Amino acid sequence: MNNTRRKLLQSILDKLNDCSSELENIRDEEQDAFDNFPEGLQVSERGEAMENAISEMEDAISNIEDAISSIETAME
Repeated sequence: MNNTRRKLLQSILDKLNDCSSELENIRDEEQDAFDNFPEGLQVSERGEAMENAISEMEDAISNIEDAISSIETAME
């Protein structure tokens, strides 16, 4: 791989790392909000929606981490 393509991939890695970090912050805020809900609200429709959103964000973070790993391998 030439240096130009390697630099482009590094730029993508930097952006993906930033996205992952931002997504982790949002997920953590949502988790804190859910944890601060009374138990009765945690099992409500709204609480379940929050749990689903947290789970989806965790999946997205995992997918981003997989993409980062794949790109890093391609750059070797």
